[in-house]
Amino acid sequence: MSNAQALSPSMGKVNIGKDFVASIVVFLVALPLCIGIAQACGLPAQTGLVTGVIGGLIVGLFAGSPLQVSGPAAGLVVIVVDILEYHEGNLAIFGAIVVLAGALQLVAGALKLGQWFRAVSPAVIQGMLAGIGILIFSDQFHVMLDRESPGKGLDAIVAIPAAFVDGISIWNFDQHHQAAAIGLITIISIVVWPLVAPKPLKILPGALIGVVLASVAAATTYFDVAPIVLEGDLLESLTFPDFSVVGSSAVLIAAVTVALVASAETLLCASAVDQMHTGPRTKYNQELSAQGVGNMLCGFVGALPMTGVIVRSSANVNAGATSRWSAVIHGAWLLIFVALLSSVLLFIPRAALAGVLVYTGWKLVNIKAIRKLSKVGRGELAIYIATVVGVVAIDLLSGVIIGVGLSLARLLYKLGRLQIKQREERGGEGVLRIFFELHGAATVIALPRLARELEAAPAGSEVHLSLADLDYIDHACLNLIGDWERQHQATGGTLVIDWEELRARYRPSSRASGALEPKSGPPAPVAS
Repeated sequence: MSNAQALSPSMGKVNIGKDFVASIVVFLVALPLCIGIAQACGLPAQTGLVTGVIGGLIVGLFAGSPLQVSGPAAGLVVIVVDILEYHEGNLAIFGAIVVLAGALQLVAGALKLGQWFRAVSPAVIQGMLAGIGILIFSDQFHVMLDRESPGKGLDAIVAIPAAFVDGISIWNFDQHHQAAAIGLITIISIVVWPLVAPKPLKILPGALIGVVLASVAAATTYFDVAPIVLEGDLLESLTFPDFSVVGSSAVLIAAVTVALVASAETLLCASAVDQMHTGPRTKYNQELSAQGVGNMLCGFVGALPMTGVIVRSSANVNAGATSRWSAVIHGAWLLIFVALLSSVLLFIPRAALAGVLVYTGWKLVNIKAIRKLSKVGRGELAIYIATVVGVVAIDLLSGVIIGVGLSLARLLYKLGRLQIKQREERGGEGVLRIFFELHGAATVIALPRLARELEAAPAGSEVHLSLADLDYIDHACLNLIGDWERQHQATGGTLVIDWEELRARYRPSSRASGALEPKSGPPAPVAS
């Protein structure tokens, strides 16, 4: 399939009326999140809104997941902040990084690597999101109180208790207390609105209701709280990339990081959206390519990078969307807002959007996901915790690398986990009989141990080798057994093994050189 074909829209059964209504719902959900995420990154609100426009009008049109909605995501906030800090806020360099990240996604889609991003352990993904959630919560908690951030990561977390005490102090009612009240109104509204809203109004998202109520409260009480940041009109806020820095190792590492995290989050979100509806399934390579085009465009205009976003996507499905047109039309609503109504943003307190992000950060620490991981096993939970700690205490990339490394180590441990039970007895003629029972997986990793056990058998002994309880055996271990049998027979010993059963249970694998797997075809020609 050519790139042109891969990016061509493929429409399912369309009900434009339902898609139109769903687009309004998604627009109302996306609006405060686009602005809030831009604020969390320390960038003008337009940078988040423009990403939402591109995610709707461009990516929505060509996406491989028709009902997924793309835009700026909380999961990329930490990465964006780190990149901007490292490059001293240079938006031209940041734009080049986003363009390069998008190009990497486009190439990955063309090479059909979309499915591989789904191979990352759920424990790592959930740990990454939880770590990001903790960082967003700790940073935006201080913003919600109109306080200067004491630092990032652990510094911001450690300072939360003091900030909380200061925010609820009754000795005075200064700017920090007023901002705290605005943030609290926002969070309470988000939580309570779905519970008390009349049925016809439940379609309105709690985040929007919270921001509106907080803005009205700030305006009517004349609270002295900081507004959100606007820098000129839409065109004045655009920054074009500086491609002279593309050869820098720091730029390349940042681009790869953005591409990997954005791709993983997008494709996992697409997988989750597929479970919410019965329509067309996600074409992962097409989705990855569409995201790449979107991020390249975002980088060219100096906007935030994008991913597929589960909050907006689930709102889209729940609002009754039937095709990609709901996401496309939501992008048009955002464009209209940016072009004609952006001055409205000046009436929104910064603390209100920080309240939305504090709630979002808290929700990213998914308690249900933690419970599921704990049921799977302590190993998965340990990987989750290690990833969270790595993201929070070091940085996002290090945390993910730690999680992936532990996942691979656990896999190698399982592949090499071979139990060998041994017992001995004397036969009627005084012959020493040694019985070996193998349990688990006999792979090249466990080969040295198997060789050691077999070679310890005395010369002339009668060795019985039972493979009945073996889950898997590869070619290297089978060769070892065959070679050892010939050597043992040369000393007057014998090996008793049911080669027929082995042939019946295993066949040569088509995926690995010489490995054997449970039979679904003719028996394996194993030499005895």
